[in-house]
Amino acid sequence: METTQTRKRIALIGAGQVGGAAAYALIQSSLAAELLLVDTNIAQRDAQVRDLSDVAFATGSGTRVRAATYHEAGQESDVVVITAGSRHTPGQSFGESAARNVSIVRNVVSAMTPFRKDAVLLVVSNPVDLLTSLAGELARLPRTQVFGSGTFLESARLRGLIADHVGIAANSIDMYVVGVHGENQVPAWSTATVGGVPLDTALPAGQIDRAALADECKHFSDDVIRTKGSTPFGIGAIIASLCASVLLDRRNVRPVSHFVPEFGCCVSMPAVLGRQGIVRTIQMPLAQEEGEAVAESAGVVKKQLDRILEDCTPRQW
Repeated sequence: METTQTRKRIALIGAGQVGGAAAYALIQSSLAAELLLVDTNIAQRDAQVRDLSDVAFATGSGTRVRAATYHEAGQESDVVVITAGSRHTPGQSFGESAARNVSIVRNVVSAMTPFRKDAVLLVVSNPVDLLTSLAGELARLPRTQVFGSGTFLESARLRGLIADHVGIAANSIDMYVVGVHGENQVPAWSTATVGGVPLDTALPAGQIDRAALADECKHFSDDVIRTKGSTPFGIGAIIASLCASVLLDRRNVRPVSHFVPEFGCCVSMPAVLGRQGIVRTIQMPLAQEEGEAVAESAGVVKKQLDRILEDCTPRQW
């Protein structure tokens, strides 16, 4: 008899360190019946399949890991996760790190199109807001079914940094980083709460250095990347969490990159996630300077997207 789990299938496009870490987290969660791994590097893909299959066997998760083609990923998967792309290293310019990934995402989305009608497409590759916007234009899916990992990891990280400084459990702090992921991300201090109490009221003045914490959050991974080349485990856990929100229709509120009509592109704002992807958005009463910073960086992404789309013929949303 077919169970709910046997109908769940997740495809990971990119079998490198991030794809492997995400697959590991997904196997541990026993969320899907099958994980499909897709990569142009066939040897690496097949090696990951064998290694991760051992994880499934050892844990008894019931998840089958197999190699797949782009066509199979697009046609057979409930959720497709794009992790493929070149790594950004500290000191690289936007152009150097983005140009190749734009080409990669354009090619992999084209190779998977047409997608299954109810598929949800999750973009993790960076620059995530630009690439999510591009994928949404090319995927021929409703815009609610395409979103990016956005600032979810940074939001969790900033909560943890605040918690360490003030001696309060991180899950008692409600705080989001929003806007365009990276150098221009915006910590929404004006809406932050501790135990439901506004941050300004809950914490004595001067107890935390907001600018220092925001900068630490933004550059938290730099030393790790210089030492080991990447930071796959944190984003792998985020991918597993987002897939669970979708497949289990949990209706979690997450700061993910999604299409915002006001900006004409994808940026991170809180959204309710369910089986259809973005169920609805949450309007944040940002302070004026926070809202202006989000709008300014979104305008940059929109201009970049428009330049890219001049070279292709997207389906307009």
